[in-house]
Amino acid sequence: MKILDRYILVTFLKTFFPLFIIILLIFILQMIWLFISELAGKDIDILVILKFLLYGTPRLIPMILPLTILLTSIMTFGNFAENYEFAAMKSSGISLQRAMRVLSVFIVLLGFGAFFFSNVVMPSAEKKFINLRKNLVKVKPAMAIAPNQFNDLGDINIKVAEKYGENDEFLKDVIIHKKASRAGNFTVIKAKEGELMGSVDSELISLVLSDGNYYDEVQQSSPKQQRKLPLAKAHFEKYTINIDLSSFNDVDLNKEQYKKGPKMLNVNELGDILDSLSGAYNADRKSMETKIEARNGISELNRDLTIEKPKILSDTVKTYLEYFTNKEKSQVYKLAFSNVDGLQRNFRATIKNAKVKRRFLNKYEMTLHDKYALGIACVLLFFVGAPLGAIIRKGGLGLPIIIGVIIFLSYHFIGLFANNSAEEGGIPTFLGSWLSTFIIFPLSIFFTYRATRDRGVTNMDAVIQPIKEFFQKRFSKSK
Repeated sequence: MKILDRYILVTFLKTFFPLFIIILLIFILQMIWLFISELAGKDIDILVILKFLLYGTPRLIPMILPLTILLTSIMTFGNFAENYEFAAMKSSGISLQRAMRVLSVFIVLLGFGAFFFSNVVMPSAEKKFINLRKNLVKVKPAMAIAPNQFNDLGDINIKVAEKYGENDEFLKDVIIHKKASRAGNFTVIKAKEGELMGSVDSELISLVLSDGNYYDEVQQSSPKQQRKLPLAKAHFEKYTINIDLSSFNDVDLNKEQYKKGPKMLNVNELGDILDSLSGAYNADRKSMETKIEARNGISELNRDLTIEKPKILSDTVKTYLEYFTNKEKSQVYKLAFSNVDGLQRNFRATIKNAKVKRRFLNKYEMTLHDKYALGIACVLLFFVGAPLGAIIRKGGLGLPIIIGVIIFLSYHFIGLFANNSAEEGGIPTFLGSWLSTFIIFPLSIFFTYRATRDRGVTNMDAVIQPIKEFFQKRFSKSK
């Protein structure tokens, strides 16, 4: 490696690593603030907190690494231009492309490293992070009743509007869903007030509800009986629920139960699960189409139909109805309305289920594309930042930081909006993951082209000169 290449690389790395650590600490503090409710007040060991931060840090890298590359390239090349080091290089016959060569190789290798990190390290860390969060919820569940959201507490899911009292033992507007062996929420309890009673060291806690109603959906053997008695309802003045907490204080924080989330899988696993999900999704759609066709009866419309007058075969439905009495016509209309209403309900249910499954499938597809887009984005942002730093000719922590943050926020929010739109099916999932990268690609070409020719970002002479000539001609004519 030549002395110049070594100097440029060392200068870049001296800025890259401190900036990376500073941005990482900022994002870790933001993560702590985001998850403080899951950590505070549970007497968690410091080692568990460090594990929580360690497992959560890799999910920050897709934001930290591109931002660091962009800011470092702007600051480094801005310093070179501001200190006339580029001028010295050009006087020695060294162009900007030649100066960027060693860093280009480094950034490409870093892009491959980013893909390896997102494919190997991030799924493993995400798996441990999600499972640790789920296990932490079970620690001291009496403290886990947060207002205005459902909280998993033993055999019930509880939601309260407000907690008050010296120890937050009094509750207002309590809603409880009791868990059952069959899937679904079939037992609902609503009460205006509630109180948590029990000693600190006790393994039992009593929830005393006041002035409420108890609803229980009755499981009948036939639809006719279900319509007669759909549910049982009872009003109570006092109702006590005893919750056993003995198993909650013995929580294995290292236990891993969740292993199939989209961010917990690598490229090969995502490819396999996408094949199975796509096959199941297409099979469900085909099955629903078959059911709807069988329900509307179009395929059976003309089967075994014999009518004496052949011309009626080409006539309208109204002509067919002339062969029925008024009573039979009424029955036909009722049957038609019933079929149309049933088809509409089927359509609505099918569309709703298809949207949920499609959104679930889109998440897996975008996660797969995101792994490739991260490495490409790192390379392109370098070719945006390095020429831009040479153009603005300003280093340090002032203007380059402002410009870099503005560019990165634009890149990040475009990607965020595209991801949300792709998840809902508004745009293709491929475009949702790659849109921000596609946008910065022409910017990287444009800035590199302008910087290698010693031009600014915009050439204002092409706009200002015609205006000057116009006014000069006007003034000369008036004189």
